[in-house]
Amino acid sequence: MTVRIARFSRDLKIDIAVDLKGFTKESRTDIFSYRAAPIQVNWLGYPGTMGASYFDYIIADRVLIPTDSQPCFSEKIVYLPNSYQPNDRKRLISERKFTRQDFGLANDAFVFCCFNNTYKIQPDIFRSWMRILNAVGGSVLWLFKDNPQAVANLKKEALAHGIDSSRLIFAEPMNLADHLARHRQADLFLDTFPYNAHTTASDALWASLPVVTLIGQSFASRVAASLLNSVGLTELITSSLEEYESVAIKLANNPLKLKEIKSKLEDGRTSAPLFNSSMFAKNLESAYLKMYRRFKSNLAPDHLYIN
Repeated sequence: MTVRIARFSRDLKIDIAVDLKGFTKESRTDIFSYRAAPIQVNWLGYPGTMGASYFDYIIADRVLIPTDSQPCFSEKIVYLPNSYQPNDRKRLISERKFTRQDFGLANDAFVFCCFNNTYKIQPDIFRSWMRILNAVGGSVLWLFKDNPQAVANLKKEALAHGIDSSRLIFAEPMNLADHLARHRQADLFLDTFPYNAHTTASDALWASLPVVTLIGQSFASRVAASLLNSVGLTELITSSLEEYESVAIKLANNPLKLKEIKSKLEDGRTSAPLFNSSMFAKNLESAYLKMYRRFKSNLAPDHLYIN
């Protein structure tokens, strides 16, 4: 079947084939190994290089893959001018009027949150969160409720770090529009490391919730920085755990500064490149045209920069 699909694609004379899954569940990357198209692109689904000679390009941006990281990728890099991640500016946020009581959150608490999958919560970042909670009196950490075992283990770890486990609040799954709306009950999103929030970060930013991230060297640890750069909030990108904790604590203790950042983010929802869907589409089309023109000119794939 795989060979038949690749042959069918070639028979249709498809110019560019894009793999949106990579090394993830239910991927069909084997189709690309049979050259479904003369130009093959790795994009979006898998946060890293495929390490395969049959992928010509990976779509990224200058924050996501610095030029000095190019040798780490088997693909040539296509640099979009803003973030590599597309976002729908028409995405619905529910009009339901939630209160903090709806989610077990106290009105007078400072609410840190992280709605990433719990497998992204590594020991170092969890310890960092506990230090932040310890430094910010009356604060709580609102996490996604993935499964009962994770809840029990995280509460146990909080106690081991001297933090009352009741300060960890767990959010039940709900439909996306309501989930986006409940972000408004949080004060600050704390990103995970070394695997950042990706879609989860853009969800928070779309709901006008600031995200503090720690940038690393890998693709997966630079996505939130890419998003923040594209929405004009580079002051929330940190480069060490110490800086990450410092920024989070300072914002929790400075409501005027936090309000300023939230206002900037709210304005950015309509003006920042991150949520300009039509601009993104034009830049992506330009990228595909550049790939195609190189191919038609009998030029080998090379790093491409879209202005």
